[in-house]
Amino acid sequence: MTVKTAIIIPARYASTRLPGKPLVKIAGRTMLERVVRIAEAAADGMEDVSVLVATDDDRISKHCEDIGVRSVMTRPECQSGTDRVAEAVRQMKEKPDFILNMQGDAPLTPPDFLREMHISFTSMPCDVVTPVTQLTWAQLDKLREDKKITPFSGTCAVFDQNTGAAFWFSKNIIPALRKEKDLRVAGDLSPVFRHIGLYGYSAKMLEIYNVLPEGRFEKLEGVEQLRVIENGYTIRCVPVDYKGRANMSGVDSPEDVSRAEELIAKHGELVR
Repeated sequence: MTVKTAIIIPARYASTRLPGKPLVKIAGRTMLERVVRIAEAAADGMEDVSVLVATDDDRISKHCEDIGVRSVMTRPECQSGTDRVAEAVRQMKEKPDFILNMQGDAPLTPPDFLREMHISFTSMPCDVVTPVTQLTWAQLDKLREDKKITPFSGTCAVFDQNTGAAFWFSKNIIPALRKEKDLRVAGDLSPVFRHIGLYGYSAKMLEIYNVLPEGRFEKLEGVEQLRVIENGYTIRCVPVDYKGRANMSGVDSPEDVSRAEELIAKHGELVR
């Protein structure tokens, strides 16, 4: 089954903690170029997949020309990256069936994460797909320690292990673990999965997502994907594995830039 797919990268110039974030250099290359190359590597060999940057600034548009990727201008007033992606899709002459929202500030995302999401959707279309990674016991211990300082960092997911259908997402660590000592003896992996902030949408879901009413638990938890579940739609969790590669979420500050450079120096480049 051929599914027309667009990998769209929202790239907003303004950022309180890191102004001009998409154009900030990380180990000699702009953050945006790194993200674009990851998206291109993910699309390589897949049928009918395009890569597009959705921006609000001429400086970013010019940079897109310099690095050889298409871009479209969107309104500066877009409230979120999802809004910006949806606006970009509305401008496309040939509408995609499936849209991967590739975060513009995630330059250490392995390309195979995007491919796994694409494979999951094309094999069985659904409303939303999103990746999760199973934590080792050491990673779970670290997450517990981190949450003592920043309790709303890191989101966990529980889902049907056979179908991937998400039951819930939470800023709490879920599921609760009885007889944890026995579970630790049984293997190196814990039963806890951490959510990775990437999303793939069906065309219909992307168009309606931002007009769905905010869910009660979405508001309480501050977890946007709960809006989908609370409004009766489905999210499929796609397990992925970092395989020892650098594990880092968004780059939002000068300190994050330094950390990303350290990880690249230690683990090497994701794509050349």
